[in-house]
Amino acid sequence: MSLQLSEIHIYPIKSLGSIRLSETVLTERGLTHDRRWMLIDKQGFLTQREIPKMALLKVSLQANYLEVRSPNMALPLSIPLTIQSDAPTKPVPIWDDTTTAQPVSEEADKWFSKALDHPCSLVYMPDFSERTKVGKTSGKAQLVNFADSYPALLIGQASLDDLNTRLAEPVPMSRFRPNLVFTGGDAYEEDQWHGFRVGNALCWAEKSCVRCIIITINQETAEQGKEPLATLAKHRKQQNKVLFGQGIFLEAEKTIRIGDAIQVKTRKPNIS
Repeated sequence: MSLQLSEIHIYPIKSLGSIRLSETVLTERGLTHDRRWMLIDKQGFLTQREIPKMALLKVSLQANYLEVRSPNMALPLSIPLTIQSDAPTKPVPIWDDTTTAQPVSEEADKWFSKALDHPCSLVYMPDFSERTKVGKTSGKAQLVNFADSYPALLIGQASLDDLNTRLAEPVPMSRFRPNLVFTGGDAYEEDQWHGFRVGNALCWAEKSCVRCIIITINQETAEQGKEPLATLAKHRKQQNKVLFGQGIFLEAEKTIRIGDAIQVKTRKPNIS
């Protein structure tokens, strides 16, 4: 069965709701607008690991701003897509890295602090911020946004379909927060890919994605359970890490669209 791009998702604000797209432009650090904003507090950056109800904050993309809605806020928040390049900057932590970010606004800080009932601030990653990831398979370097690891995440629909046959209650793809989903092929075959083409864009699958408790959070209700992490741990565990999906690099300045054909060019020397 031929391989085809079936879903495109971006998550402009790290750990908040996704935006589903029909097409997107790839940049030197991932999909346009993907994870360019992040919430922080005095201890570090915030995700659904600490605050599951972050999943309930829904984001939409307007002509020149993001709109964020919360079930416990009467009015939405508008966030400009651009910030002046000479705006103040501050160092922010993201796992083992420290990178440069720009505070967005006091209005945004107050809105998110009230929406989440947790004091926090919104920051933006400007174009001059240099956070770099080195590919495990290729050894090439690429800029990365506020994503946990690689610039984007790829998952095959067949992989989720296989997992759902093992679960008492199936879960949607949204649990895994991918950027790109494809149809066709065998379950988990993306584990073996290295170089591949989506439409006319070259991509590289660098490393299997290590999964955490976020996949146990229902992205529509913020309720948390044990699945699908418990089941994945029974058949997708290597070196005490639960794996599902591939962290990928992407060729910049290319446009990809739903329905694009996918062609696998090379495979990893060792599956990991």
